[in-house]
Amino acid sequence: METAKKRIVERKKRAFRIRKKIEGTADRPRLCVRRTLKHMYAQIVDDISQTTIAQVGSTSKEVAAILAAAEKKSKVDVSAVIGGIIADKAKDKGVTTVVFDRKGYAYHGRVKALAEAARAKGLVF
Repeated sequence: METAKKRIVERKKRAFRIRKKIEGTADRPRLCVRRTLKHMYAQIVDDISQTTIAQVGSTSKEVAAILAAAEKKSKVDVSAVIGGIIADKAKDKGVTTVVFDRKGYAYHGRVKALAEAARAKGLVF
């Protein structure tokens, strides 16, 4: 198996192991992170009722409006903006604590920036 495919398969295995252990409830929903080469997405999910409470991605208009004023537009900066927006949306919906689901990605770089920005805005996990 070539290296790129092996890396994807291994990440999916880690993601499956993580999802077996964590579950979002109405009291403490799951903050789910999706990372692609160009974009970053985050959503807050209640797994019991199978509903998405809030979601935001780097392709949304909210993120584009904030980044238009910023000078730096690195992927880590975009992730930090997404973390702040998802925390604000969660507060508006009455969610203060979440379970963090990093989907097998290393807690480093963009994933870490998103998580720390959400924590800075008052989201507890």
